[in-house]
Amino acid sequence: MIGILLLGVVAAVLVYLVLVYNDLVSVKNNVAKAWANIDVLLKQRHDELPKLVDTCKQYMQYEQATLEKVINARSRVADARETRDIAALGSAEGVLRAGLGSLFALAESYPDLKSNEQFMHLQASITRLENTIADRREFYNESVNINNVRIEQFPDLIIARLFNFSQQPLLRFDATEAEDVNIAKQFG
Repeated sequence: MIGILLLGVVAAVLVYLVLVYNDLVSVKNNVAKAWANIDVLLKQRHDELPKLVDTCKQYMQYEQATLEKVINARSRVADARETRDIAALGSAEGVLRAGLGSLFALAESYPDLKSNEQFMHLQASITRLENTIADRREFYNESVNINNVRIEQFPDLIIARLFNFSQQPLLRFDATEAEDVNIAKQFG
C-alpha cells in the first residue's frame, strides 16, 4: 500500500515537472516568435528606406547630412538585427527614428517632394511599418517579461536551471525617442 502511494506521488511529481518544462519551452518559443515578427518588419523597412532616400535625393539637394544620417542609421539597425544585439538595436532604432523624423519634417519644405506620389506612398508605408514595429516590440517585451518571470519563480526555476533556460533582454529604445520632434530645430 505504501509502495503504491509512493509510486503515485512520484508519478504526480514527474507529471508536474513535465508540465512545467513544456510550459517553459512554450514561453521560450513565444519570445523567439515575437523576435521573428520584429525581424520581418525590420527587413521590410530596411528594403523601403533606400527607395525613400533615393526619392528624396531628387528634391533635397541641400539636405545630404539628413539623408546620410538615415542611411547610416539603417546600416546600424541592420547590423544589430543580424547579430541579434538587442541593446545595439534599441540604440540604432532611436537614431533611425530621429533621422526619419528629421527627413519627414524637412520634406515639408519641398512642395514638389510632398506631392510626389512615390514619396507619399513610401512615407505612408514606412509610417505603417513603424507603428507595427512598435506594436510588435510591445508583444516581444511582454513575451520576454513572461519568460524572465517564469524562470525566476519557484519551483519553475529548478527546471529552468536544470535545462539552461535563460533570461532574455527587453527591447528598449533610447529615451530621446519619447521626446517630441523639435520642428524649429530642423529648420534652424
